[in-house]
Amino acid sequence: MEGLSNVHRWVWILASFLLSASVTWLSIRYAHRRNLIDQPGQRRSHAAPTPRGGGIGIVAAGVAFFVPPLFAVYPGATGAAAAILFGLIIVAAVGWWDDHFGLSALKRLVVHVLAASVLALALLGNDGLIAACAFGLFTAWSINLHNFMDGIDGLLGLQALFVFAALGCFGSYYAQPEYALPMWVAAAATLGFLPFNFPRARVFMGDVGSGALGFLVAAAIGLGLDFGLLVPMQALVLVSAFVIDATCTLASRMLRGRRWYRAHREHLYQWLARGMSHPRVVWLYGAWNLCIVVPALLLLERTDNYDAAITGAVYALGVGLWLAGKHWCWYRVKSRRHA
Repeated sequence: MEGLSNVHRWVWILASFLLSASVTWLSIRYAHRRNLIDQPGQRRSHAAPTPRGGGIGIVAAGVAFFVPPLFAVYPGATGAAAAILFGLIIVAAVGWWDDHFGLSALKRLVVHVLAASVLALALLGNDGLIAACAFGLFTAWSINLHNFMDGIDGLLGLQALFVFAALGCFGSYYAQPEYALPMWVAAAATLGFLPFNFPRARVFMGDVGSGALGFLVAAAIGLGLDFGLLVPMQALVLVSAFVIDATCTLASRMLRGRRWYRAHREHLYQWLARGMSHPRVVWLYGAWNLCIVVPALLLLERTDNYDAAITGAVYALGVGLWLAGKHWCWYRVKSRRHA
């Protein structure tokens, strides 16, 4: 792919956008025919019946345009490209089945761990068992946390768009077109879905899309580590918005003795959405990315001696804001009850 001209790269990116948008549009019609409709309810943040499964458009574009360039870099059946293709397909397939018929959390988790393990061995198998296991856990967590964070219009799509675009900038800055092109392709695929989901959702991503997108984010980060364009601290900062909310929420539920694996509405973004519009909540998360993540990434790029301190400061600030946001939401609800 290094020999492609800029025009050919733009054609590749545009094709990813158009395929994603086209398949997403078709998925809405399909969902209506199959009655794949999410109804409003106590554990949901939307007020109108909405089709689900639109994330299949991102999956289709990922299979068609994200993976093929990687085969030029990772040839062979045991290469990273094959591992990404395998993982993307099985994670999307189990999500598609869950969208249609329902599936236990344990069965989904088994598939997620399988996909994460294959990817970790393909990308970091030569870096030692500890590194491979750590990345495998990160990938499995990424699949699930992106599913957890897909609860209001546009949040997951815009977060993934930010991550892929940032990684595309890394590849372009370091003159690594074989890495940059798949990242911009993934960004274009996500962008093709967004008009159907933001600012008002005409279709939800569904498990088929949210899990697959979480896998793609982990794969993109793993490729960046393998290319030597990223260090682990940069990766943690890049995905901090979702990691902080999902991890703090999970820890909070476990400490309070809740059944943490059950569906709920206790993430900070869900609490915020009870008193704010979905676009306003999404912009708050976007503000974190622009005002905290981007400057932190620039600092990490300029120094090698304070990576842990910078990353720790980002996460400490994020946890503090999560606690403050939860307290503010609880206080507001309590005030309404006494009004």
